[in-house]
Parts: sequence; C-alpha cells; structure tokens
Amino acid sequence: MTSVLSPWQAPFATAPVAARIAIPGSKSITNRAVLLAALADEPSTIRGALVARDTRLMIAALASLGVGVDQVDDPFTVVPRALRGPANVDCGLAGTVMRFVPPVAALATGRIHFDGDPRARERPMSEILGALRHIGVRFADDATGLPFAIEGSGAVDGGVVTIDASTSSQFVSALLLAGARYRRGIDVRHDGKPIPSSPHVEMTVEMLRARGVTVDGQPNRWVVAPGPVAAIDVDVEPDLSNAAPFLAAAAITGGSVTVERWPPTTTQPGDRLRDILETMGAEVELDPTGLTVTGHDRLEGVDIDLHDAGELTPVVAALAAAARSTSRLRGVAHLRGHETDRLTALATELGRLGCDAQQTEDGLEIRPQPMTGGLFRTYSDHRMAQAAAVLGLVVAGILVDDVETTSKTHPDFVGAWLAMLG
Repeated sequence: MTSVLSPWQAPFATAPVAARIAIPGSKSITNRAVLLAALADEPSTIRGALVARDTRLMIAALASLGVGVDQVDDPFTVVPRALRGPANVDCGLAGTVMRFVPPVAALATGRIHFDGDPRARERPMSEILGALRHIGVRFADDATGLPFAIEGSGAVDGGVVTIDASTSSQFVSALLLAGARYRRGIDVRHDGKPIPSSPHVEMTVEMLRARGVTVDGQPNRWVVAPGPVAAIDVDVEPDLSNAAPFLAAAAITGGSVTVERWPPTTTQPGDRLRDILETMGAEVELDPTGLTVTGHDRLEGVDIDLHDAGELTPVVAALAAAARSTSRLRGVAHLRGHETDRLTALATELGRLGCDAQQTEDGLEIRPQPMTGGLFRTYSDHRMAQAAAVLGLVVAGILVDDVETTSKTHPDFVGAWLAMLG
C-alpha cells in the first residue's frame, strides 16, 4: 500500500560504494520451477528460491488447487496432487500468476476464480484467455481480463492456437508450461510484432526440456508434445534483474560492487547488464565468484534497444539521468502495460526532479539536467522504487513514496541497500 505520509528517504552516498552482495533467487525461475513441479509425476525439491510477494502468490495459487507445498525452510518440496476446485486465486500484481496459473487451473475440476490488485485488472490478458477458449477451456463468463472464472473439467484438449504475444512473452510461456498435460499437447503460433523479453520464452523451453518434455521451437512457433513432466530438483539462480540497482550503485558513485554467484551462462534477461554498464563507462568483470562492476568518474549516455530486457529500463533510465550525454532507450513500448505505465511514470518522475525525460513511440529520450530532491512516486511498481534508490545516491533529498513495493520480488531490499552503504 502506498504511504505518501511516511515516505522513505533514499540514502545519499557520501563516498563510492564498496560491497559484496548476495541477491535472492530469480522470481522468473522460481515461479516456473514451482508450477512445473506441481505438474510433475513425483515430488520436487527447490533450493535457493525467491520468497517474496510474487512467489508467495504463486505458491498460494497452486496450494488452493490442491498442490502440496511445504515452504517452511530452504529447500522446500512441492508435492503434485490431483488438481481440484473450487478455489479463489489472488494474482496480486504478478504477471506470472495471472497468466501462468489459468492454463494449469483448466486441468482442475470445479470453478476457479481469479482476481488481483486494481492495477492487475488493467494489464493485458485477452490473448491468453482467448487462447484457452480456443482450445476448449470453459469460462463462467466472457471476461477479457481480471476478474474471471474457469470452469475446470479435469482435462484440456489442446492443439493449435495462434496468439499475438507482442505485449507480453508470458502469453507464450503460459501455454507452453501446461501444454504437456493437454491431451494433444500445444502448438503455439505467434502472429504479431516481435515478442518482448524473448529470453523468458527461452527460459521456459529450457526448463521444460530439463524435465523431459519434448519442445520443438521454430521462429514464432513452439510445439509441446503431450507426455509426462519429470520431477527434478532445482537450484535457483540469483535474480539478475534485482541485481541491477546494486550494480548501478557502483557505476553511479564510482565505486565497486560484486554480486555473488552470477551464472556464467543463463537465460535471464538481466544478464544484459554486463554489456549495458560497460557501454555506459563502467568496468565489468565476471569470475567464478561473481560479477564485479567498478564505476569511474562519469557515466556515458547510451542509445540502446532494451526490447529483450525491458525490466531493466527503470534502473537504466536512472543511470541515464545522471550521465553526461543524452540517452535513448528503445524497443520498450510494451512497458506501458506492466505494473504501471513505466514510460509515463519514468518521464513524469524524472521530470519532477529536473531531468529532461521525454517519451518516444517506443521508449524514452533522456537529456540529463541538474536534479534536485523531492518526492518520487513508485505507482506500486518495484522497479520504479529501485530506480529512485539509485538516483538517491547522487541526488540528495529524494523521498520514495512506497519503497515497500520492492517486496514484490526482493523481500528486504531496504535492508540490503543500507548494508551495501555500510
């Protein structure tokens, strides 16, 4: 809940930061791993999972369908059981819950009702709901977004479905994740502009194949064969997108930050940070212990396409506002449909501080200007809060209206931020 009456004062850095950081597990991997474990033949153990609002919502959603999840300690075990309703699923503001769970809930028996936060009702959902109707899933009404209810019959026919996933890669992943449990599998065909955040689709395909699911991937087409989903134990990678503000802290203050356990290879879009920060003038080094970013005396503006890593845009925009030259962030028109309209929010809040930030058709043009402190609104968006924290390091007096929204994917962001600053 936003608390404008008691905003958080973002700490100002009086010296270059120097820290080693352990980042919690990846939200994207955690929620996919939990959902696939629920569809598997045997129990699975998950280690290093993220425990935050989005993952708690996923676990609660699956538990409401009868899945056994004992999330007391790390690791925890997921025990697959026959899916059944009736159930009420709270999606919160989690795209992975509102889009990934309905194709699974269609395999349950009984009515499954979905709803979420007020902003969640505005997020794009019509493609996934239309796709489910096309493959035979029954709904209680003709809703095109939250709230809606699925009338589960215990089975889904599956087959060929064409969707436009140009507003979210999650539409593709949602169908692929459940497809092996459909009678005829699923044949997903994308017809539209390029899919944003496409590494997340690659992540989905890789995780399915790791569980023995046959996936035939072609340009704009993915075919999942019907069959079992093997139970495997999972070690969750750190959430590389949640590492963004910490590594940005090194770049913006001329300090040095190491994020531990950075994977040498990964499907996480957050791995783009290595190239982005280097382009902006920081030194980047990856070794077996982690990724180290060392900043220098100034940041360079960038002209960059973030279509495949849109979630990094708010933190990159914060760095761009503190750079010495103009930046153009392109390919991220789809961010208008995220937790908030991130392009409007960034242009508004950076402008409030004195930066010249203008929206373009598919992104932002940021011309750095001297900035002063003031209230930075987050619009209940965790990435906006992270961007504000980064700017607060070099702009005194920034007040963040709802820093607790970071708990969506980082349960103790404030504590980790203060620890980084010593």
